[in-house]
Formats: sequence, structure tokens, C-alpha cells
Amino acid sequence: MKSISPQRVADIFVKATDTLVDDFDLVDFLGSITRYAARASDTAAVGLLLVDHRDHLRFMASSEESSRLRELFTAQNEQGPCRDCFTEGNNIITEDLRLEDHRWPAFAPRAVAAGFASACALPLRHHGRTIGTLGTLGPPGEVLSTQSRQVVQALGTIATIAILQERAERRTDVLTEQLQSALNTRVVIEQAKGFLAQLWHVDSDNAYRLLYRYSRSHELHLSQVARDITSDPTTHPGLTHPPPAAGNDT
Repeated sequence: MKSISPQRVADIFVKATDTLVDDFDLVDFLGSITRYAARASDTAAVGLLLVDHRDHLRFMASSEESSRLRELFTAQNEQGPCRDCFTEGNNIITEDLRLEDHRWPAFAPRAVAAGFASACALPLRHHGRTIGTLGTLGPPGEVLSTQSRQVVQALGTIATIAILQERAERRTDVLTEQLQSALNTRVVIEQAKGFLAQLWHVDSDNAYRLLYRYSRSHELHLSQVARDITSDPTTHPGLTHPPPAAGNDT
């Protein structure tokens, strides 16, 4: 893995921290963190998982809003680098998933079939407690360098700060409530994607792009628009009638 220039690192962290303001959309921000992590490390895919009140790892964001990546990271609630990372509280790194069938018999073949072979999972911690993981997937042999891991871990720390922003309490019940609120927001976004996919006869990936682009162009929070259209589609006629053209988000 090639080294990252200091200027590139600086640019990424300036962009990441500029987004961390008082009034920001958490799920959208976490999606940005995964995209920054992918760019910083030249990694094919990055995903972020948070733990719920039952210690289940649940998908929050990935560097590409794709059903394929969502399924691969969601599957790691059962087994995989992210599950081991959460359970052990340590970095989990593998250079070739094709050699890990015995370790993760359900996950490793599935990741390889999707075109990935190397993986890394880094813990997100708060006061000694692991609250989630930041996982990467890449081609064979392309594991993160020490420098890349440090940058990705630092972005994970920024993500943790975002989750806990303006909440200095250390009580477990407060932290659990914060995590559950973030996870519930992701559920609403998935519901909105499903609604738009059915409404305009597109797949879920393009439905997300419609939601994302509309929110950005109207300077609205992604999660708020999702809540609005799932409760009353008429609140955003520009999104629900007529249909906007699907395209790549930027």
C-alpha cells in the first residue's frame, strides 16, 4: 500500500471536521466518514457498524450506497472481521479471505464472490467500551499500511465524537440511547428508500441517490427528508412528484 501524502491527509481531515458542526445530519456525516476513509486508504470499500442495545452490530453507512456492500457488512453481525473486532476490541486484519474459510465459513466465501479478498476492522471506542467498528474490504494482499490504519482509525474517532457530540455524560444508559437513536435514523432512511424505489420503479441504490440529491440541493437533512416522506409524501412534492432523474451522488 502506497503512503499517503501529508497534504492529502490534511485535506481529508479539514473536510471531515468542517462537517462536524452543531446542526448536522448524523447518518449523512457517517457516510461521509466512510467515503473519506476509502479515499485516504485507497481501499475498495469501507463500512461502519454500530452496536445496538442487544450487542448486535448494525449497518450504519458505507463508502458506496450499494445493496452489495450493505449485505456484506450486515452479515458481519454473525461472523467476520467486524464481529471479531467488536468481540475482542482489537484490530482484525487479514490479507486473503480465500484462506479464511475455516474462520468465517459463511462470510469469507461471500466476500470473495463479491470481488473482495483482504479485510481490516478497527474498533470505535468510547471510555473503554467498543461501540462499533469501521471495516474495510479490498483486493488480495492490499491490506492497510500502518499509516493508512492510523488515518482510518482517526476518522473512526471523529465518527465516535459525532455520535456523542455535546453529550459528555458517561452513563451507560445515555450512551445506549444515543446509539439507538442513530440506528433508528438509519431505519427511517431505509424505509424512505423503499418508498421511493416502489414509487418510481427504481432499485434501492438509485432511490438513495434521489433522496441524497434532493436533500443536498434543498439544503435539508437527509434523515429529516426521509422522515417527512415516510409520514406524508406531500411534504416534498419535488421528490415525490414529478420524479427526479436518477444519477450519481457527489
